[in-house]
Amino acid sequence: MKTRSSFSVLVFFVIIALGLGLAYSLFGLQESTGSLLIGAITFLIAILVSSAIKIADQWEKAVVLRLGRFNSLKGPGLFFIIPIVDTVTCWIDGRVITTSFTAEKTLTKDTVPVDVDAVLFWKVLDAKKAALEIAEYKNAINWASQTALRDVIGKTMLSEMLEGRDKMSEQLQKIIDDRTEPWGINVISVEVKDVLIPNSLQDAMSMQAQAERERQARVILGDSERQVAEKFGEAAKTYENNPTALHLRAMNMLYEGLKTNSTIVIVPSSALETMQLGGLSGMTALTMGLKNEKEREERENKGKSAK
Repeated sequence: MKTRSSFSVLVFFVIIALGLGLAYSLFGLQESTGSLLIGAITFLIAILVSSAIKIADQWEKAVVLRLGRFNSLKGPGLFFIIPIVDTVTCWIDGRVITTSFTAEKTLTKDTVPVDVDAVLFWKVLDAKKAALEIAEYKNAINWASQTALRDVIGKTMLSEMLEGRDKMSEQLQKIIDDRTEPWGINVISVEVKDVLIPNSLQDAMSMQAQAERERQARVILGDSERQVAEKFGEAAKTYENNPTALHLRAMNMLYEGLKTNSTIVIVPSSALETMQLGGLSGMTALTMGLKNEKEREERENKGKSAK
């Protein structure tokens, strides 16, 4: 119930002041039956006029009943009613209202207990229906939301609930909107905030996810090795009928190995004969040449840094 507005209180005191002024102008300061009568009449008029004045805020609608039957919707702003005959039964808020609701320890379709928190965004579109069709429509919205949430949880698998919250929110919105439409209430949206599962189940799901990632890693590694083996097979077919290309490739591999910081490179003698390096002496000469070239490059780099 809305409290009396400050404007009606002001009107009440203004009427009282006018009545006192009238009594003073007629009877002065003398106590007489006339002055008491004027005071009583003024007081009664002030009460009736102030109770007839009502003010609804910009977002409100006032439901007015006349002798127990619906008369009209008033507001927003200043309006008047007939005292005693008319009554304002309720003030309907026309703004978007948020309502939080939960479902604790509710079993999913695969019998897993979960706690779900959600938020409902709704608005009164028909103030007459919200006032006359249902008592305490705000509590009714809350209970309708909770029962709808439990119904949806009972028909949904846990995996679907964790992966598809948007779908679950759409289902809740449709169910709650169908239930509240006869009350003149429109459900704008439903947002599922959180889905809580038992700690033991969380650990099991974490181990399952880790095992799945390891399996995918092994599959990717095996596929990579297969692709590498295929490429080696294609390269072997290329070198099979082209000994010159094979000889150049072997020379390049040996050169790259000796170019690094390694001081000892083990090469089969058959490979040396194939590359025509002249045995151990040729190999030693190649190593010394690469070493001298590396030392020269280091001296050049030091000279550039000194400059």
